[in-house]
Formats: sequence, structure tokens, C-alpha cells
Amino acid sequence: MPFSLHDAAAGTFSRMLTNLDAILAKAEANAAARGFKPDNFVGLRLAPDMLPFSFQIQSATDRAKLYLARVTEQDAPSWADDETTFAELRARVQKGIAYVGSYAPGQLDGLEDKRVKLKRSGQEVEMTALDYLMKNAYPNFYFHVTTAYALLRQAGVPIGKRDFVG
Repeated sequence: MPFSLHDAAAGTFSRMLTNLDAILAKAEANAAARGFKPDNFVGLRLAPDMLPFSFQIQSATDRAKLYLARVTEQDAPSWADDETTFAELRARVQKGIAYVGSYAPGQLDGLEDKRVKLKRSGQEVEMTALDYLMKNAYPNFYFHVTTAYALLRQAGVPIGKRDFVG
């Protein structure tokens, strides 16, 4: 079977954001069962110098949209990163799912070797779309999804590996 950049990128981002949305639904239900508002999750951190849960959600959705937009030379939608409630963060994830889902296979397949420019540590670098996915987009995307999962798990939300991987 030939390699599909669409399946590797949009397919993976879609699956993981959908899993993340299901995890957020479980967190919401858990908060209700425990008698508190899910907004209490928004500012969670694993360490004092770490950016909060809200940033993890914003960054995960940003990594997906930016990868797809850059590789296809589209303008990525601008999302303000101003979510302050759990409901707004869920809406952000759902917006991300819809954006990723708007990409058709023909927009990505065959672009594996396309050169993509981006900034890393303030320096402009160029890499193939496949290298960008494997060495930059995936690691960053998974870091933020995993961190969001870990924050909720640490807060007592009953989620596990099956929830993460779907």
C-alpha cells in the first residue's frame, strides 16, 4: 500500500484530537460527579514553571492546523488563544477536529518531499513535509496531547491508556 501523507498527518491529528475530546468529556463528567466545575482544570500545571492545561490544548490544536496549512501553502486560521473556560477549550478541540477534517487526501498526498520553511529557535529552517511531520509536528503535537492527558489523570479523572489511544 502506498504511503499517504493525508492519512499520516490529517488522519493522525483527527484521531488524536477526537480522543482528546472524548477525554475532555470524561473530565467534565468526572467534575460533575465530584461536585465541582470543570473550569478548575483549566489552570492545572504539573510544575510551577509549566504552562497550564489551557496552553496544552491550544498548542495541540495549533500544531495540527499549522502543519496542514504550511504544507499546503494555506493561511492557517487565527485562533486567539484566549480560552478561559473548560467549555471554550472543548470548543477549541472541536474546531481543530473540523479544520483537520476539511483536508482531502488530494491536498496532501504526494507532498512528502515538498520543502517547507519554518522557524525553530528563532532560525529559519527548511525540511521536507515528511521530516517536518516526523521530527517537529508529531513530537510537539503528542507532547501537548500527552501533557493534557497527564494533567487530567493527575487531577483524578479516571482515564487510561485506552482513552488516549482510542
